Amino acid sequence: MRILVFIAAFLLASPALAQGIQQTKGDFQDKFRQLDEVLPDPNVYRNASGAPGHQYWQQRADYRITAELDEKKRRLTAQATINYTNNSPDVLPWIWMQLDQNIFRKDSVAELTNTFGGPGRRGPVVKPADGDEPAKLSLGELRRQQAMADNDYGYDIRSITLPDGSKLSHTIVGTMMRIDLPMPLKPNESVEFQIDWAFNIVEENAVRARSGYEHFPNDPRSGGNDIFLFAQWFPRLVAYSDYEGWHNKEFLGRGEYTLEFGDYDVTMAVPNDHIVSSTGILANPIDVLTATQRQRLETAKNADKPVFIVTPQEAAANERTGPSGTKIWRYTAKNVRDFAWASSRKFMWDAQGHKQPGAEHDTVMAMSFWPKEGGELWRKYSTASVVHTMKVYSRFSFDYPYPTAQSVNGPVGGMEYPMITFNGPRTTLNKDGSRTYSLSEKVFLVGVIIHEIGHIYFPMVVNSDERQWTWMDEGINSFLDSVAGYEWDPDMPWTRSLPRDLIPYMTSSQQVPIMTHSDSVLNLGPNAYGKPSAAFHILRDTVIGRERFDFALKEYSQRWKHKRPTPADFFRTMEEASGTDLDWFWRGWFYTTDHVDISLDTIHKLRIDTENPNIDLPRRRGELADDPEKVGNRLNREERVPIWVLENPGVTDFYDENDEFTVTPKDRKSYKEFLESMDEPWMRPTFDRAVKEDANYYVLSFSNKGGLVMPIILDLTFADGKTERMMIPAEIWRRNAREVKKMLVFPKGKTLAKVVVDPDWETADADVENNHYPRRMIESRIEAFKSPDRKERVQRDLMGEARGTEKNKTGRK
Repeated sequence: MRILVFIAAFLLASPALAQGIQQTKGDFQDKFRQLDEVLPDPNVYRNASGAPGHQYWQQRADYRITAELDEKKRRLTAQATINYTNNSPDVLPWIWMQLDQNIFRKDSVAELTNTFGGPGRRGPVVKPADGDEPAKLSLGELRRQQAMADNDYGYDIRSITLPDGSKLSHTIVGTMMRIDLPMPLKPNESVEFQIDWAFNIVEENAVRARSGYEHFPNDPRSGGNDIFLFAQWFPRLVAYSDYEGWHNKEFLGRGEYTLEFGDYDVTMAVPNDHIVSSTGILANPIDVLTATQRQRLETAKNADKPVFIVTPQEAAANERTGPSGTKIWRYTAKNVRDFAWASSRKFMWDAQGHKQPGAEHDTVMAMSFWPKEGGELWRKYSTASVVHTMKVYSRFSFDYPYPTAQSVNGPVGGMEYPMITFNGPRTTLNKDGSRTYSLSEKVFLVGVIIHEIGHIYFPMVVNSDERQWTWMDEGINSFLDSVAGYEWDPDMPWTRSLPRDLIPYMTSSQQVPIMTHSDSVLNLGPNAYGKPSAAFHILRDTVIGRERFDFALKEYSQRWKHKRPTPADFFRTMEEASGTDLDWFWRGWFYTTDHVDISLDTIHKLRIDTENPNIDLPRRRGELADDPEKVGNRLNREERVPIWVLENPGVTDFYDENDEFTVTPKDRKSYKEFLESMDEPWMRPTFDRAVKEDANYYVLSFSNKGGLVMPIILDLTFADGKTERMMIPAEIWRRNAREVKKMLVFPKGKTLAKVVVDPDWETADADVENNHYPRRMIESRIEAFKSPDRKERVQRDLMGEARGTEKNKTGRK
């Protein structure tokens, strides 16, 4: 295709102008519309740049707790003295507490609204009927039903009193409790009160919880042993914020927690052969550790690899014998938003100091607690993974802000709390007594520890609302854990967090916007973990670039360290710090279910017409000669059909010697007039240069089939085999989000041979086949198979089965 040159600039502009007017009257989609009407207005608490406002405030809750574990009854009894400070400008007539253990009550909203065949509590447990297939109920779900029937779970609130002993009126609403104050709590005032409670500890493997106990019946000790994981184990203050007031949404199991920071002083009375891991630092090591163990702990601070504090031999000895009494472990923690702990006689314990010079805590004790079932897998990788996580995450946010970071093995697959995480993978016991593990268990352990330790940064420090906006901690953390994972070992099969991993979800009918409340999402994993992570990878590697993205994320992390950000604060900070308008990105990725599918539909190659008839007309004659021969003429020629004009030469005339491309005086006159019409001094030099250069002009036509606008990444291959990479910013879709054309210009000798869109699969483009031009052949495989036998009873040989003579798998009797 050739390019005809128009001199009047208006003729070039007017079609585009007309198209723009037509779009605004028709089906124009403004994918770049600003989010001003969606995001809350900036105010004195949260400013327009995404930073905390000059009047930002948040509440505070300090706890002193004493707890006693009854191992035999598997029951915890505790008492807490809570000091609540009202830093808000509001007068509070009551306060709200979270009673998360009440989710296990038979009459809880979570229990009554769990649907058959739904996503389950911590995983699928039933399968509804499908065609001829009957409904299925897993043994795990039957086990859960039996545990719920045999036990009374939930909090037993025994008393709530003021320091003078007077009772406080309270109302329990499912997993929430309102405590009415005798006098409204004014701004800058505090109230102190005491709660006494107890609860039966759930068996985690039976009930599927975020905490509970695990029983090991085959341990050498008579009756076996247990691992206890305590989380959501005490009544906790509901958050009160400037943007929502009391965050007293019912706990349904998926949406996690919104909490206040405070200081903790906690004592735990446990069997005296137990080892306790906990949020905070051990305040009484002399009472619970031997002199040798205390020396090992001191040595570990400067060790270059983990040092055993409780050795495998000491743990094995504890497993064999029973307790002779109790020990009191005391842990203290400052400025944390939650508190969790674990207790078991099965634990071995190792530790290693992680150095971060100049930080508030220049030595952080990375520690792991695990039973023999963890084996070499835990010895090699747990504490090492903790250290690696802190090194990576601190680059993107801030120095690790606490004195310890712990990984504890137990029945919970993966959960996070300040300074302590619960992680599940283990080894397999073989018949010869050895323990081995699969590659997937190794990947799972390293990955889950990175992920859960990462949560100590987000949301345990950057304190987002997990219940309402799960992606703010899970999505950011999944992005960073994938960064840390690939820095650990790029050859390990990490999954779920890269753009290419999310294509099946983003093209499915089950996708919902990321901004959907977590309890309303069917597939929480891809929605709150994977898709946001994919979005951040694209922002970092494609849209913004690593330097500006990393700077912006670090700015967000430091602005909101120990504070409570909202999505608007994150969006605004990332834009303000990176210097990039990203409203189009937030709108598409977080507020819609569009996916990426950019198709390269056609490429037209064009060259400049010289307008000189002595050049252009012979060229056009040659182009026509290159057309395929007419089929009828070819067949006539092959059959030697006579041609009339060849056999009768007397019928020739002017047109037998001259064709439509013959140059005439009129053609030359028109060319001269064309040159003379260039009356501006810049026109003729511009035209002459274009003719001389005779560049190759390529017009690429793209269509947006998925709806999500994205940069267009092109891999260009030329006829000489050389390649180039270029990226067209997403803003190309501003005026038409459905289809656009882009012209690329290359010198005369540079001929484009092939173009591929998104060659490295970095934008989650759902259909890679329409990314190739020319289209490539699609390769696949076929597999031969044998149709399965019908399983209905009417089609079975019941006669043969009854006689014991039915055919075997080979069909022989």
